[in-house]
Order: sequence, then C-alpha cells, then structure tokens
Amino acid sequence: MMDLMLIAEAPKEKPCCTLPTVKKLLEEKRRRETSSVPPPCSTAGTNPVPPNTVTQLSLSEPFTCTGASSSYTDMAVSYEQWNPTPEPTLNYFTNHPGPSHATGYSLPMQSEYSPQQQVPEFGDTMFPTFMCPMTVPDPNMASSWSLTQPSFTSSIDTTKLAEARMLLSRMDHNRAAGQDEDGDTILHIYTAKGYRECAFAAAERLKEIGKLDAKEHKGKTALLVAVTANQTEIVQDLLLLGADINACDLKGQTSLHLASHYGFPTVLQVILSCKPGVNLEARNFEGMTPLHCAAISHSVTMKALSASGLLDVSLQTKATQKLSCVQMLLNGGASLHSQEIKSNKTVLHLAVKEGNIELVRYLLNIPLPHMKEFVNMKAHGHTALHMAAGLHGNPHQEEILRLLLNKGADPSIRNLENDQPAHLLQSGPQGDQLKLMLKKRNASSRRRNVSLQDQE
Repeated sequence: MMDLMLIAEAPKEKPCCTLPTVKKLLEEKRRRETSSVPPPCSTAGTNPVPPNTVTQLSLSEPFTCTGASSSYTDMAVSYEQWNPTPEPTLNYFTNHPGPSHATGYSLPMQSEYSPQQQVPEFGDTMFPTFMCPMTVPDPNMASSWSLTQPSFTSSIDTTKLAEARMLLSRMDHNRAAGQDEDGDTILHIYTAKGYRECAFAAAERLKEIGKLDAKEHKGKTALLVAVTANQTEIVQDLLLLGADINACDLKGQTSLHLASHYGFPTVLQVILSCKPGVNLEARNFEGMTPLHCAAISHSVTMKALSASGLLDVSLQTKATQKLSCVQMLLNGGASLHSQEIKSNKTVLHLAVKEGNIELVRYLLNIPLPHMKEFVNMKAHGHTALHMAAGLHGNPHQEEILRLLLNKGADPSIRNLENDQPAHLLQSGPQGDQLKLMLKKRNASSRRRNVSLQDQE
C-alpha cells in the first residue's frame, strides 16, 4: 500500500527530451572514474548501488604478441566501447607468416555496459531494489554446461513487476515508447541499469507497438545491450517476449557474437537454448562466426594470463569461461571447419597463430572422422603447421608442432611462396632441432606413402 501511495504522489513526468541517453550516462560514469584498477567482483550486489557512485568496468587484458620475425597484422573485428583508454591490439599476423596486405584491429576485452553500473539522475528513486543479482558461472564448469532450458535464472518478482507496469502506464507515450536523439528507448536504459522488472514492463509496452527490437545509435537492440551488459535474466526475458535473437548491430554482431567475445557462458547458454532459431554460423561484417570470436577472445586472455605469471585468479577464471564458450558453441553445432572470410582461417589457425596451447590441445582432442584433412586446411596458402613454424620464441612452439604432426599435419605442404614449414623456422640451435624433427616426419610420411602404393 505504501508503494502505491508513493507512486500516486510521484511528480509529473518530465518530457522525454530531458532524459539522459545511454551514451550520456556512460560518458558521465567515465568522467567519474578515478581509479584505473577496479576491485575484484564475483557477483552483482543484491543491494542498490549508493547514489552518485559508479562501478567501473573491468580492465582490458593487456598482452604482448610473440612470434616470427616478419611484422604485419591480419584482419579482424573491432569492438568499440565507451572507455577512452587505448586498448591493446591483437595482430593476427604480427610476427607470423602471411599476406603483407592484411590490416590490424583492436579487440578490447571489456563490455561497454557494466552489469552493475549506476546510471545517475535517471530513475534513482524508482524501484531502487531492482538491481538484479547476477548468477556467476562456476569457474570449474569446463564443458559441463547444459544446452537445455536454462535453470540458473530466478523467477521474476511479480509484486515489483506490477509496480513497474503501473509506472509505465502513468508515463506519457513519448517517454514510455519513444526514442531519444541517440535512438535509446526506455527499455535500453532499464536494460543497461539491470532493472529486470522495469525492463520487462517496458518490453511489454514496446512489443505492443512493434518496437521491441528498436535500435540505438550503434545499432544495438535492447537484447544486444542486455548481452553486452551480461544481464542473463533480462536476456532470457527479452527472448521469451519475442526479441529477434539474430538481430545485429552496425558491425554485424549478433547476440552470439557478443556473448562469445566477452566470454559470458550463462548468457550464451540462454541464447543456445533457443535453437533452432539461433544462427550459429552468422557472420559479422568482418566475416567471422561466433566461434571465431570466442577463439580470438580466449587467445587474448591466455596471453594476458601468461604475461601475469599465471597468478591472476580473475584472468584464470575468465580464461576458463571463454574456453567454455568455445566448447558450448561446438557442442551446440557450430562448425569446426568454418573459415573466416578475409583470410580463410579456421579456429585452429587462430589458436595456433597466437600460440594458444590450451585451445590447440582442446581442438586437436576433438574426435573428427577426417582429422588429417582438418589439420591440413589452408588459410591463404598457410597450414596450421606453417603458422606453428612461425612462432619464433614462443615457449609452446615445439609442443604445438608435435601435436599437429601427431594428428596428421603434413610437413611437405608448401605455401603460396613455395615454402614448407621447415623453411619458416627460426635460425639457431632450436630452429635446427625443430627442422630435424619436421624432416624426419616428412621422410617417414614418404616411406608410408611408398609402402601404400606398393600394396596397391
């Protein structure tokens, strides 16, 4: 009754044009940031964030790229964010063999929306207890994620939902259903804040007028904002209400691309549970599938973890979550043979090129009926073995070469420059040792081929 009295006494709604936009809110949040290192956080608070405070987004994960002596970068996709701090750049052909005309790209490892962000001056007095606690995945989950109907989300609070519906009914139409100069609807705002019941009521209102999938200035629907903000429950609510699961933003990124890139397993599980509606092989405007994005993102985290001396627990957890995203996509039906469009790399090429031993081990342990053909697939003339030969100075180079050879990698294959993998090895004692290993395997392969021909 008290809540109803408060609502009845609420001041008259301000015109829609006075509402701060998502862009402005996040810019104000950014200005308030005074520290470059956020405190570790495992879950969103169940209590409302104190007024005029801002919870920082997680830092980007720095890393350095090691490899062969040639220096140039490969293509990829750029994920923009609000933080103006320059992000580290993952150069896919930096210090590796490949086409010299490739271009570089940056891959920031933090979301532009924080699941705990406080948006000042907008609705701070409306339902302050709506900050929805997030379910954090078990860092030891490995590949145990179920792709059936998710059971990790809590039931929506019907009392708060009723209050939210009443609030929406009292708003003028422009504020409740319109878009501001940046294309934000009130649903975008509530979603970015993590106000589940308010977001649900706003989604119902927008669905009635056919604007549930309205896009803001970066082309993001409310669903894409919810995914980027790691708001698992709101993602599920929007999908249940009929949000377009394959909608993409101005970069062609679908909900699968974003969840895979940021490494959000619980969000990814919700999306994958909507099969067969979800397009596992959707391409963003850089020609990458969600599986490619997941592999790239995992490599970035593994490089950051290696640079930290393997002592960073948060990075270890994030690496585990991102590997789980790779596993979930493959278990859900994503194609291991998919090649990104610009340079024809498979997920194996991407893992080998970055010296990502953990991902290489996982991929090569997948039982494939034609593993040899998969291992010897070419990306602009380079096999994975060529790329491994270019990992000069990488501590996992020898192990990656052995793993590939044991799965049928052919050291006699030549690239477009007529080089075999042995020709791309570093000079010096280590390179000579690896070259001898490749030559022995090459000679052994020729003997087997001759033996098979004699038998025929």
